[in-house]
Amino acid sequence: MNRSLADKVALVTGASSGIGEAIAIELARAGATVAVSARRADRLAELVSRIEADGGKALALPGDMTVEDEAIRAVAETVAKLGRIDILINSAGVMQAGGIEKADLDEYRRVFDINLFATLYTCRAAVPIMLEQGGGDIVTISSLAGRKGGPFTNAYSASKHAVNSMTDAMRQELGDRNIRVSILMPGATTTEVGDSITDPNWRTMIQAHVSKEGAVKASEIGETVVFMLSLPRNVNISEIAVRPTIDTTA
Repeated sequence: MNRSLADKVALVTGASSGIGEAIAIELARAGATVAVSARRADRLAELVSRIEADGGKALALPGDMTVEDEAIRAVAETVAKLGRIDILINSAGVMQAGGIEKADLDEYRRVFDINLFATLYTCRAAVPIMLEQGGGDIVTISSLAGRKGGPFTNAYSASKHAVNSMTDAMRQELGDRNIRVSILMPGATTTEVGDSITDPNWRTMIQAHVSKEGAVKASEIGETVVFMLSLPRNVNISEIAVRPTIDTTA
């Protein structure tokens, strides 16, 4: 078993399903003690049980990362209960359709609250602790949608462009103080991401996109994160895109 992250403590947001869940599992397999946070407490409890059954260590911290106080509390409780925070994985996210004609402004705000502001809240809470510890790692799970736009992905793509820009600015701000900051942009990855889309046509399209033959597995995104974190401290993968091999446009 790869133990490259032994003695590290990680907080993973959005860990109740999909990519966040898979990252938590792979971090634990690599030796990290993992605090997992999301709104669905029952899913988190099940995840902790699975990690522990596999020989890992995990802690469930239910919370809504779009609520600033709850995001701050997730970071604080990680440190209080596990002693430190070496790794922050910002994986909480949502995908919704959204063009400009008849735009649902409440839905736009929700997309930005989850995809951008939740990341801001956890980073703002974790960075002072990492600086005091002498270093750390922050990985933001973005999307290839953060490199392009589209008439149906306006809200989602805009939020991912924004989080990419914010994350890279953090990298430039913190790199000389031993905090590595990285962006990971998955393409088509088999998860439940499409299930919560309210627009029925877009929901069907995304569900087909992420379940097509050759789509990346969530576990493979988790393995990629472990690889990024396992590199020597002088190596910072500032951004990485992960696409299905058979679909170069995904």
